[in-house]
Amino acid sequence: MPNFVLFGAPGAGKGTLAGKIKKFSPVAHISTGDLFRYNIKEGTPIGKEAKSYIDAGKLVPDSVVIGMVKDRIALDDVKEHGFMLDGFPRTLDQAKALNEIAKLDVVVVLDIAKEDLKKRILGRWSCPKCGEIYNIYNDELKPKVEGKCDKCEDTNLTHRSDDNEETFEKRWNTYLSQSEEVINYYDKTEGLVGRVDGTRTMSYTEDELRKILKL
Repeated sequence: MPNFVLFGAPGAGKGTLAGKIKKFSPVAHISTGDLFRYNIKEGTPIGKEAKSYIDAGKLVPDSVVIGMVKDRIALDDVKEHGFMLDGFPRTLDQAKALNEIAKLDVVVVLDIAKEDLKKRILGRWSCPKCGEIYNIYNDELKPKVEGKCDKCEDTNLTHRSDDNEETFEKRWNTYLSQSEEVINYYDKTEGLVGRVDGTRTMSYTEDELRKILKL
């Protein structure tokens, strides 16, 4: 099984794409967000170290993030089925560190225009009861009744406090400042980078994804 990375801006659809891939592939899905939550909850040494930075309001250093990923990649399910990294690497230093840990077969870059991504994030609402996701800017994802869940009709939809324009601009600018270096780094290996349309993450077919992932 190949080892691959899903690379794109926050909200570009990495999690959606990962979910579609998991339906036909046993590849281990490794989300850095999940890794953080697991290690902190279980109180592992590296989780305690990460928590100390988070509690102090500081960014968790690359060395800690890389350590978490390295430990996860060493587990048996990855050895048997390969890995799909979601949210790592974010920086050039992380990409170089990953290169020392494992061989990548594909880097899937999710391309999406800034305005499309902004509508996806700022228009995102969810049901606190069943978890259904809606988007007021997408006709296919709009709730039937404004502000109400289609499944839980008496439940008001909620909007994440960090899904706002100021936070979006910060995340977008951070991504832009880091992504070019990472993509250029991977572009040096011919055939490694595959690009997908970030506006189509929900509609890609299994055959299309298998071709992109070389499965």
